[in-house]
Amino acid sequence: MTPRPLGRTGLSVSPVSFGAFKIGRNRGIKYPTPYPLPTDAEAESLLNAALDAGVTLIDTAPAYGASEARIGRFLAHRREEFALCTKVGERWGLGPSGESVSRYDFSRTAVFSSVVRSLRTLKTDAVDLLLIHSDGRDAFIQNETDAVETLLDLKSRGLARGVGLSGKTPAGCAQALTWADVVMVEYHADDTSHAAVMAEAERRGVGVLVKKALAAGRHDPAAAVRFGLDGPGVSSLVIGTASAANLRANVAAAEVWRPGKSLLRAAA
Repeated sequence: MTPRPLGRTGLSVSPVSFGAFKIGRNRGIKYPTPYPLPTDAEAESLLNAALDAGVTLIDTAPAYGASEARIGRFLAHRREEFALCTKVGERWGLGPSGESVSRYDFSRTAVFSSVVRSLRTLKTDAVDLLLIHSDGRDAFIQNETDAVETLLDLKSRGLARGVGLSGKTPAGCAQALTWADVVMVEYHADDTSHAAVMAEAERRGVGVLVKKALAAGRHDPAAAVRFGLDGPGVSSLVIGTASAANLRANVAAAEVWRPGKSLLRAAA
């Protein structure tokens, strides 16, 4: 895969990145089909297969269950080979009755504590990207909490190379362009609502990462990869999988991608 620049961060990343949700959590999921959580051996094999296939960005979060711990345990010895993205604001666990529970806290204390835990768990001194894990209240988080100020402080301390927002709304992501190095947005043939924000991000030198490029498995992977890479300003598609074969197929689709060849775009 030919690397793409990630805005003004100075990073270049592979067009397909590895979303590490499925190696850490299979409860409280939004995927239409349940899946077993990989064993340690399976997770280690998959993470190394991603790097061996040319993936240079791995995306995780505290809310992804065992994901951060597995990345730290299995890839610390290859840390120089990839950019690492994690998030702040959301923590996940099981409630008293075994139910899936997400808790959100965007205060300065919570964000600092989250980063300290993540760095220890990931076995690294710094992450390349640190994003706010929005619960959908994009504007509230940016305007009424300490999250943005704290992320910028953490960046100034050298604990993150770039900071930004993994958002839910076009308006919230548009606001983030005033301070963020990177925005992560949902973008696929069923939802192009962030297209204008993505184009503006490109004009401003803000990196664009795409989540849910396969629409939670509803789209043909090869066509969805082509569609996503045709999106305005896109640096990388963050695609989660628990299958090495699927990972390699996504990488192969990116390797043969050419501008303007998206079948989904043509049909839209």
